[in-house]
Amino acid sequence: MNTQTKQGILFAIGAYLMWGLAPIYFKQLAMVPAFEILTHRVVWSVVVLMLLVWAMKQSTALLETLKNPRRMLILLIAAVLLAINWLIYIWAVNQGRILEASLGYYINPLINVLLGRVILGEVLRPWQQAAVALVVIGVGILVVGFGAFPWIAISLAFSFSIYGLLRKMVSVGPVAGLTIETVMMLPVALFYLLYFGSPHSNMLNNSVLMNALLVSAGLLTTVPLLFFNGAAKRLKYSTLGFLQYIGPSIMFAVAVLLYGEEFTLERAVIFMFVWAGVVLFTLDSFRAYRQQKRQHSAL
Repeated sequence: MNTQTKQGILFAIGAYLMWGLAPIYFKQLAMVPAFEILTHRVVWSVVVLMLLVWAMKQSTALLETLKNPRRMLILLIAAVLLAINWLIYIWAVNQGRILEASLGYYINPLINVLLGRVILGEVLRPWQQAAVALVVIGVGILVVGFGAFPWIAISLAFSFSIYGLLRKMVSVGPVAGLTIETVMMLPVALFYLLYFGSPHSNMLNNSVLMNALLVSAGLLTTVPLLFFNGAAKRLKYSTLGFLQYIGPSIMFAVAVLLYGEEFTLERAVIFMFVWAGVVLFTLDSFRAYRQQKRQHSAL
């Protein structure tokens, strides 16, 4: 294993650790309404991202995107989806439904494959079809057999998958792109804080710890993103695809072991189908990568 790969793995583990442990952070803000936490996340993310754009000399890329109406429209739709994703996630964590949130991020890669087939017309390999089918069967059993629909997991998975699909349509870097998206959210965030916020909106009335937690929302958004970008530049796609399940696995452990969320029968059923789908999906990714590598070596 060369130095670049080792660095990439460390960056990836760092990113997924932060994302996996994020529920612990949001639990500390349980007394603050979910939408208000979202507004602070937006405000402080804008501050941190603006500094990053300046430090990383990405102002030119940002300005070029601002001049392109098509890119701006796509980023506006992406910003709405990202805000919805963040809000559902924050609400789920503080309502004691971390397990359902973790399920959403297990499903996410499989939804990416499904959207690739439906929207982009990509051909699914047999194992990919089986993996998606297992998730659909699991959701079907949950709905028909238990009368429950995992709307949190499905909403998180679809909103983030469609967001990712839109971002692929815009040739702008992750830092510059996220900066534009959060700036688009900023007017709504400021309007809420000024006119509808809770007593915590006035930071002069808060404790130092509370203010530190609210401001840290900006770092929680940007630091894992930088780590992930560092990993993506150094690792093969198949390796990164395997490591992506660290995040939801940590969330699962946090939910059950730290916060005592009940792993009920209906949850066990859908998780078993999803985990089986994840195993198939991962094996298929490695199989496809090895086949591609052999073909490349033969040329």
